[in-house]
Amino acid sequence: MHKRKLKLPPPGTETFFLWGPRQTGKTTLLRQLYPDAVWVDLLKSEEYRRYLNNPERLRQELLSLDSTPFVVIDEVQKLPILLDEVHWLHENLNIHFALCGSSARKIRRGHANLLGGRAIRYEMFGFVSVELGQEFDLCKIINQGYLPRVYLSTKPHRLLDAYVSNYLKEEVAAEGLVRTLPIFSNFLGLASLSDTEPVNFSTIARDCGVSSQTVREYFQILEDTLLGRWLPSYRKRPKRRIAAASKFYFADVGVVNFLAKRGPLAPGSELFGKAFENWCFHELSAYNKYREAFAELYYWRLAGGTEVDFIINDCEIAIEAKATGTIHASHLKGLRSLIIDHPNVKRRLVVCNEPKMRRTEDNIEIIPAHDFAAKLWNGEFF
Repeated sequence: MHKRKLKLPPPGTETFFLWGPRQTGKTTLLRQLYPDAVWVDLLKSEEYRRYLNNPERLRQELLSLDSTPFVVIDEVQKLPILLDEVHWLHENLNIHFALCGSSARKIRRGHANLLGGRAIRYEMFGFVSVELGQEFDLCKIINQGYLPRVYLSTKPHRLLDAYVSNYLKEEVAAEGLVRTLPIFSNFLGLASLSDTEPVNFSTIARDCGVSSQTVREYFQILEDTLLGRWLPSYRKRPKRRIAAASKFYFADVGVVNFLAKRGPLAPGSELFGKAFENWCFHELSAYNKYREAFAELYYWRLAGGTEVDFIINDCEIAIEAKATGTIHASHLKGLRSLIIDHPNVKRRLVVCNEPKMRRTEDNIEIIPAHDFAAKLWNGEFF
């Protein structure tokens, strides 16, 4: 059993939402932490039907209990109308809830009750390095991804196939998020090719045969269903012309590999390097959420293409992800260019596959991936 790093409150002390992509382990964690909770599982057809036309049944059932319960509602996005009952029960009877889901789209777009800001929001990611401990294998996680079942499987490709199929069927088709599922399926493959890159909506739209606005809406679906997130460009106090487009990162690199039909990724290859950058962003994002650091993450790129992969807060730390085993001067070009525009940057790091840590003459830290992960989760960066 792998101990997850996400810290949730003791039962009965908070009402909260727990969001995260499918199969990241949300339900497993909730069952471990709250074994005595009253459980409402909306994936069960009979429970879904019971509350669909009579959401007040939730209130009636909880009022019939002898003591004040702590209640878990799993897949809450399937029945947003229940949130009105949750709100009333929380306000009037001080009943606390854990509201778990893999998509906030239906709730937000339907103007459902989000409890007036009374519910804390938590987010769960796939496996991070510190959760795996001695089982952490960089090459394996870059090939198979972060989803627990997939990472631990001996047949990850089959599980990824099922994962993508279920996503299309259960999240996209069942909720009527798109008009034409085959076009959206084609979009997923094209979008995966843009992972870790600034997104060109027009190019993807042309290849899909749809409008740029439709592609923007498709990316919004990926974001709403927690299958990916944006990384904005750092544009404060620019001295030179810099890129404005945001980058997009899928939440799981295994899904990217499957959609892009990459095949096995070997260290040293270009695609391994792209997947390595996705992993670095995954670790940074998970740490930021789990430790409630509230850091702002960006990337920095000049119009000519010189780039730094990650900027933390107001240019406090700059990080370049390079999956190579030997860092050369060409790999340091972005970090050395950044300091011309932003001389107050505190630390510049290159995360790589070199065997040992070292420091260049101009104070750029060269850090092996395993050491980077350890230092990150020890709180040494932010």
